[in-house]
Amino acid sequence: MQVPEGVPYVTVEPRTRITLIDGFALSGAQDGPGPGGSELPRGVQRLVAHLCLSGRPPRAAIAGRLWPDVPEDHANGSLRSALWRLQKVAPGLIEVCGGSLCLAQGVRVDVRELHAWARRVRDPAVGLEEVEISGAGLCGELLPGWYDDWVLLERERLCQVRLHALECLADRLATAGRYGDALEAAYAAVRAEPLRESAHRTVVRVHLAEGNTSQALRAYEALRAMLADELGVLPSEHMTRLLHRIPRPAHNGHAIGTVTRQ
Repeated sequence: MQVPEGVPYVTVEPRTRITLIDGFALSGAQDGPGPGGSELPRGVQRLVAHLCLSGRPPRAAIAGRLWPDVPEDHANGSLRSALWRLQKVAPGLIEVCGGSLCLAQGVRVDVRELHAWARRVRDPAVGLEEVEISGAGLCGELLPGWYDDWVLLERERLCQVRLHALECLADRLATAGRYGDALEAAYAAVRAEPLRESAHRTVVRVHLAEGNTSQALRAYEALRAMLADELGVLPSEHMTRLLHRIPRPAHNGHAIGTVTRQ
């Protein structure tokens, strides 16, 4: 491993953790600026955040991504300066391997932990006891106030990963008969994206699995009213088909249809 010339190499602290959800923070780094990490220059924060989200990119690619509006030699100089400053604050945090950079082994990153949790949720071989909802990473926005293109893309990707995992977890919990926990996961998805119909469908599925037809209908009506007010549209056929299974009171010996499209 290489470090900037003139700066001694010190192994990164094993407790070092980087958080990007709800804001940048670096904690546990030796001689660091404190748990918040807010004293790090923005250019250094951007370098660390980019490596947290991108793995092991080439130096040239990092310089071009982080400093896109300056000549190449200026961008490379800015990267060298950021590496120098970071090495003084958090020695060993970044490994320089040939022409690429990456975080040192053992550094924990909240976004990576969230992705790992989502993979466990989607794996039917992983037991529910290993995918419990926990941690602030299940809510919050990736690097709020940052508007770089690469941040915006990763912010949306992380949001989709989280939402799909919560919906999947709710279905798994409902299948296991843990309806309260299933609703907690389903409503976490609804809170994160109130107009996401698949999250509301998950709520309805859990209510139906538990036999709470009135609550399933109320959840449907709440979504229908919200979509009408906000977007001027009706729930999709995917939603209405869910409710076709609900028996309705019969008049003159004939059952009434479940949901009427308006």
